[in-house]
Amino acid sequence: MVKSKKKIEILIIGGTGFLGYHLIKRCLKLKWNVTSLSLHRPKKIRKLKKVKYLVGDISKKSKLTKINRYFDYVVNLGGYVDHVSKIKTFQTHFLGCKNLVNIFEKKKIKSFLHIGSSLEYENNAVPHNEKQKCNPRANYGHAKILSTKFLIQKFEKNNFPCTIIRLYQVFGIKQDLNRVIPFIIHSCLKDKIFPCSDGKQSRDFIDVKQVIDAFIKVLISKQTNGEIINIGSGKPIKIKYLITYICKLIGKGKPQFGRIKKRKDEKNLFYPNIKKAKKLINWTPKNNFNKAIFDQIKFQKKNDY
Repeated sequence: MVKSKKKIEILIIGGTGFLGYHLIKRCLKLKWNVTSLSLHRPKKIRKLKKVKYLVGDISKKSKLTKINRYFDYVVNLGGYVDHVSKIKTFQTHFLGCKNLVNIFEKKKIKSFLHIGSSLEYENNAVPHNEKQKCNPRANYGHAKILSTKFLIQKFEKNNFPCTIIRLYQVFGIKQDLNRVIPFIIHSCLKDKIFPCSDGKQSRDFIDVKQVIDAFIKVLISKQTNGEIINIGSGKPIKIKYLITYICKLIGKGKPQFGRIKKRKDEKNLFYPNIKKAKKLINWTPKNNFNKAIFDQIKFQKKNDY
């Protein structure tokens, strides 16, 4: 009798969020067993079948007994969204990461994928590359860079199989309405007057499906341990163009440019060099921005959430 192949076991920290939802969908498609650990149960719009949803706080060791077992892959998408409290930001993004590593370096997992941030490059010249030294001022970027340094040390000292992905402006279906692209689309669909900056900033936007492609490639790769990898489109878009383009597609919306003042330290240009992703995981972003925006508009028209 032929034994059935053992299913891959994956733990996704922050599986109830936007990125977590899309990663879980892909993992289920791959027939992997999925466990999610988040601070809250999933919203109805992001709840999926055949997923073990657990509630817990990664910043508190005592709350992590539920996940103290073997997984093939662990993905840390956990985050403190508001970034207002310096203490909470540090606890979630640094202590939370440290607690997870302390559990899973003993379990001999295959891969630990940690989601860093483009804001680790807050003060760096563009295009950002992974070899640049980072010294961000903001609480969020600072907590993220501490996690990155901690993970690299764990790899160098103990060969812990970790990879850090630094993400840029990810967008897609079922993203919260307070994010840039869903907010613009929602405002236009409702034909609202909405204040904006002058729109001269250029930012790097990428469709969530392509980001998930990169996640999976990293998890199954043996070439990325101890590496930092930028994931973005590599092609910055002016915010004014983005808003004007969406308004034109929808046929309504009343943006008021120049009503919101830019921060004094805000960079006009912010985007990555993505050559390393192509080299290590053979990942290159598809040129599908227009289609992804169109799909997002179509979804939001049908789902007023």
